[in-house]
Amino acid sequence: MSQVSTVASLYLNATRWVDKSQIIMIIVFRLYLAKVFFLAGLSKVKSMDSTLMLFEYEYDVPLIPFDVAAYLSTFAELVFPVLLVIGLAGRFSAGALFVLNIVAVISYPDISPGGVNDHYFWGAMLLVLVMYGPGKASLDAWIQKRFFANLA
Repeated sequence: MSQVSTVASLYLNATRWVDKSQIIMIIVFRLYLAKVFFLAGLSKVKSMDSTLMLFEYEYDVPLIPFDVAAYLSTFAELVFPVLLVIGLAGRFSAGALFVLNIVAVISYPDISPGGVNDHYFWGAMLLVLVMYGPGKASLDAWIQKRFFANLA
C-alpha cells in the first residue's frame, strides 16, 4: 500500500468516526441547551412577581410590553427545551431559542462579560441545531423517515 493510500485510509476512518460521533454531539447540545433554558423558565415561574418586576424595570425588551415579554419568554423557556429534548420541531425550537437568546443579551444592559460569553456559547450551539437539525436520534428524523421518505 502506498503512503498516499495509507493517509487516505486513515483520513476516511477518521471522518467515519466523526460522522458517527455527530449523533452524540447533537444529542449533547440538545440536552445541555434544554437544561439551561428550562431551568431559566422554571426560575421565572417560581417567582413570577419578581420576573414581571425585572421585565418592567431592569430589562429593556424592544417592541412589546414588558408583561407580554415576560410571559412569552417564560413560555419559550419551558416549551422549546422540551421539544429540543425529544427532537420535535428541532430547527424551529432552536431558532426560537436563538432569537430569545439574542433578545436577552440586547435587553439587559448590565450583563457581565461572562454572561455575554455564555450567551455566545449557547447561541453558537443553537445555530448548529438550526443549521443541521436535531439529528438522527429525534422525532423529526423518525417522522421524516416514516411519513416523508419518498420526499427525501
